[in-house]
Amino acid sequence: MAQALYRKYRSQSLNEIVGQQHITDVLARAIKSGHINHAYLLTGPRGVGKTSIARILAHEINKLPYTSDTNLDIIEIDAASNNGVEDVRDLREKVSIAPVAADKKVYIIDEVHMLSKPAFNALLKTLEEPPEHVVFILATTEVHKLPDTILSRTQRFHFRPIAADDMTTHLAEIAKKEKISIEKDALELIAERAGGSFRDGISLLDQLRNLSDGKITAKMIEETLGLAPIKSVDELIEHIKDRRLGAAVELTDSLEQNGISPVVLVNQLTARLRSKIASNPELIDLIDDLIDVTKSHDPQLKLLAVIAKAASPAETEKPAKSNVALSAPEPTISVKAPEKVIKKVAKNEIAATVVIKQDTNAPKSLDWPALLDNMRTENPPLYAVMQKASVSYDAGTLNIAFGFKLHQKKLEGGRYRQMLTDFLHSKLDFIPTISTSVGKLPASGKGVGAITAIMGGGEEVNVS
Repeated sequence: MAQALYRKYRSQSLNEIVGQQHITDVLARAIKSGHINHAYLLTGPRGVGKTSIARILAHEINKLPYTSDTNLDIIEIDAASNNGVEDVRDLREKVSIAPVAADKKVYIIDEVHMLSKPAFNALLKTLEEPPEHVVFILATTEVHKLPDTILSRTQRFHFRPIAADDMTTHLAEIAKKEKISIEKDALELIAERAGGSFRDGISLLDQLRNLSDGKITAKMIEETLGLAPIKSVDELIEHIKDRRLGAAVELTDSLEQNGISPVVLVNQLTARLRSKIASNPELIDLIDDLIDVTKSHDPQLKLLAVIAKAASPAETEKPAKSNVALSAPEPTISVKAPEKVIKKVAKNEIAATVVIKQDTNAPKSLDWPALLDNMRTENPPLYAVMQKASVSYDAGTLNIAFGFKLHQKKLEGGRYRQMLTDFLHSKLDFIPTISTSVGKLPASGKGVGAITAIMGGGEEVNVS
């Protein structure tokens, strides 16, 4: 069986480690001067070289050549499967035994954050007064789970994610040695997908080599991993920067229809945006919002809302007029009346909040389905809220009923309420009185009204 590339090209000395020079330089000087600490803590994301450096350091301390052969004086422990207090007590009993052949007995404890609390307490006693011949090297991806008492007794080194340029260069060297034909764009895409992990990047290169019949291309990687084309991702970012809302929403929908997962697209967007933050600091809010997409119960709708929000015209820009056909004339706007709050308590109904009463010359009817359809493309975040509501219109009042209080509160929040007001103003040149409630709308028709009451949703439009 062929050896996996990430094992074949694992670093054998400190000067072969890529991307962690701030650590290797310090360790090299310490070893050269003979200043060896009794306990080291290596922290950082997975796949960046913590275990490799731990093994190299163990051999360098004992002035032994680095090999894959077992050494009785270098003991590796996986805390994920040896995390009990009895395991640590067994370690403490063996610590006092002198090294077999080397100067120091080195214990490497990987994923040390997995130790139980009693196990940490037992380990602490050994770290406080270790024998002169013992060195501990602890490694973890979750340093925040370690007790302060452990942290204070170790010399700590924090590993950084591998820079994309460093990874691309390293992968190109491996590809050349292995005679793997691969495009530069494909190497850059692998480095981007690796997320700063050398191990993941090299493993992905290995997998693609086995899947390829010839040259590895960026298009092949996109198709294999279900990625959006890089060109499309960059195009979407440009639409957002230029506030081309319609184009951004259309492209997002197109990528979804082509089978691109919203979570995958979010990862691609954040990876590309990171490189643009320095020259486009306004994009930081978009990255912050994208983080919430993967936590949503409906990632696709959440992603659409995030992109629409980021690509919406600036507040100072007046929204463009729509061609939505309304059955009412367009009267002029009258002076705003003060905002008024009315509370009404009735069975199965939480009373409405009435917002912005304006025009006494209100139209007798309006085409709400057409407005809602227009809202779907022009303001997806607002549409996501309003599609959950039952709506009727009566003599200048837009009655909006939600099945749940949570949805009513969302609309009544300043941002969404203002969005609805601005949207209606842009389409009607008049702002109706907006009345929201939880429960069912007042009966205005035997058919639709009855269905709405039973199903708790739908769009009920009362045409006077």
